[in-house]
Amino acid sequence: MRASLTRRACAAALLLTSALTPAVASAVTQPADPARPLARAAHARLLGEKIVPYKLDFQGTTVGGLSGVDRDRCTGDYVFISDDRGSLQPARFYTARVDVDETGVHAVDFTGTHPFRQPGGQVYPAPSLGDGKAVDPEEIRVDPHTCNLWWAQEGDRPKTAGSGPVIQPSIQFATPDGDYLGRLRLPANYAITADRGPRRNQSIEAIAFGSHGATLTSAIEGPLLQDGPEPTTEHGALVRVTRQTRDGRVLAQFAYPLEKIFAINDPDSPWGPDTGVPSILAFPDDPDRYLVLERTWVAGAGYKIRLFDATTRGATDVQAVDSLADRPVTPMRKTLVADFHTLGLSTVDNTEGMTWGPVLPSGERSVVLVSDDNFVSDAVTQIVALAVR
Repeated sequence: MRASLTRRACAAALLLTSALTPAVASAVTQPADPARPLARAAHARLLGEKIVPYKLDFQGTTVGGLSGVDRDRCTGDYVFISDDRGSLQPARFYTARVDVDETGVHAVDFTGTHPFRQPGGQVYPAPSLGDGKAVDPEEIRVDPHTCNLWWAQEGDRPKTAGSGPVIQPSIQFATPDGDYLGRLRLPANYAITADRGPRRNQSIEAIAFGSHGATLTSAIEGPLLQDGPEPTTEHGALVRVTRQTRDGRVLAQFAYPLEKIFAINDPDSPWGPDTGVPSILAFPDDPDRYLVLERTWVAGAGYKIRLFDATTRGATDVQAVDSLADRPVTPMRKTLVADFHTLGLSTVDNTEGMTWGPVLPSGERSVVLVSDDNFVSDAVTQIVALAVR
């Protein structure tokens, strides 16, 4: 999602106590299975960071809007997806060498870029053409079986009925050069309809392979229309997380408890708060356990970026539950791993993508994250590396 472009007026954020609406509160307080406790939560420490120059020109494209990243196990390099929908250049991704080790992030060197292509070989058009074929790229993963690319785009729900075409979200497959290979069959409740499905700019932003590539998990960024209201300073919300086979069969769907808004929005701002789940990672040795990234922006307070250790063990399978607002369910359990304001970063910005990096000599796993600068000068493209144990 593109966070609101009006930026923070101050860096300090007002922390508020947690409260939930009755419907969500009843879901969150359902007892978990005591026989399957949450594993000891992960801990994270900062390894380092690197800032990519603003609007870096690379092979005739503008580097920016980087909203997803993955490490290519076949090459050791990284792939970054840009959420430029075609306003500057066609929807595309980049390859890069990122030098990360136990002492920090030493270099980020871009090595290639390719546009994503439609089934007929054409690049995707800009949304201004209004033909319903545009895409909004948000997440990218390298297939651990084939080294092809899987990428998610969240489509588009028009601001008002009839103001533009509905573009359905999708998870597509592409060659390492961006050529179209196919798409994953999505759950029915991921579809955008008049009064159901994902909200505008709150569709699929997070996908992750699990079980050594046998499954793919996706997360909707915000609550579906039928699942209740968006988070406020008074209550959180439940978002859907779906685990599927590689051919699209839904294995299970769970409710993830999204945090409430951490501060009061500046009443003079034309932009409201913006929050959601932009990225997830499955733990390599536990298919039921995930790192979940939550990103929140509040006018006058800036960004709050938090990383959680979450599990589906004991959570209700909600794939047959039409509305999470209509009945209590047991959501995924989660524990805070890192609040980016406590890591010692030079700035906390619009972090949206993350991937597992190399294993460190300490035995810790590195996690590499990237922020989306929205192509504006008062934001940054920030590469952050953490050590997680």
